[in-house]
Amino acid sequence: MKPIKICVAGADGKMGSTIIKEAAAIEEFKIVGAVTALESENAGKTLGEIGLTPKEVEILTPQNLEIALKNADVYISFTTPKAELENLPKVANLNKRIVMGTTGFTEEQKKILEKAVKSKVPAVFSPNFSIGLNVMLNSIKFYKTLPKDYDFSIFEMHHLGKIDAPSGTAKKIAEAIASFKGYSKTVYGREGLSKRSENELEVLSARGGGVPGIHEIFIAGQHELIRIEHIAFSRSVFARGALYAAKWLMNRKEPKIYDMNDVLGLER
Repeated sequence: MKPIKICVAGADGKMGSTIIKEAAAIEEFKIVGAVTALESENAGKTLGEIGLTPKEVEILTPQNLEIALKNADVYISFTTPKAELENLPKVANLNKRIVMGTTGFTEEQKKILEKAVKSKVPAVFSPNFSIGLNVMLNSIKFYKTLPKDYDFSIFEMHHLGKIDAPSGTAKKIAEAIASFKGYSKTVYGREGLSKRSENELEVLSARGGGVPGIHEIFIAGQHELIRIEHIAFSRSVFARGALYAAKWLMNRKEPKIYDMNDVLGLER
């Protein structure tokens, strides 16, 4: 069986380098391309020069995206909204499958990106590629059977370097809860003198240390509390999920934007 050939964007970043390391440990994947930002000190170096394998693969800038993608089956990208808006339309035009885990987009940016990709190639977009987290997210709908007076709150914590808050995953959890609770207002943290109203969903964010990701859902009744928690031990869980999605995409021919529910065969 031929290996699935991968080009990784953000190759010298925290997620990109983790994807490359994880792919190197799995025989069915082969890294054939690497991309980084124009201003990166690693642009023009090889993966070997920054301690990654295959050692001979050159780290190119987006100006050489076509060269980086030449032999690739799938483009995996965890970068920035700005970079995705510039690069993903080019990747789609080159007819390469896409796995994208970047967060922090505005609603308008999401629409622009979806329009550029959805009719051209099969792609998986997800704010979180953890398999366990996506199963947890899918299970939220089962709590719609609780009485109306049960209140939902979300807490998320990530490393110091994560700049968007709340996380894309927390937003996804909030959407799932609001779909059956009917919350019309989201409160990001709480300060001062105010009671919680019936139409409010609380979302709390914290940043500290090197935490890869913690997401908690608190469901509070008058006399009991349900607490649902997912903890990522390392970025490897996201990298493995992205590679799992890349493998799944190889069997998809229809140009469409999928999510992890599709990849995992979860009911909506």
